[in-house]
Amino acid sequence: MTDVVLTLYGRPGCHLCDEARAQLLPLAEELSFTLEERDIESDDALLKQYLERIPVAFLGDEHLFDFFVDEAELRRRITRVSGR
Repeated sequence: MTDVVLTLYGRPGCHLCDEARAQLLPLAEELSFTLEERDIESDDALLKQYLERIPVAFLGDEHLFDFFVDEAELRRRITRVSGR
């Protein structure tokens, strides 16, 4: 089985990013995906692209959500991607 990766774009001091991370960490273990975080402040292009939208999450190359974690949608998409 291929490793499923969820990338969370955010920045330090973002309370919505902190909330998304806190919600995603236990789900990563339960649903067997890898959570990778990208600090948009480390890249000018990412900062310009995502500053007004963070947190932003992608499941592989697919956009998943902006601002808030949609747990039901995440579960549905993980199931589809992982083939479970």
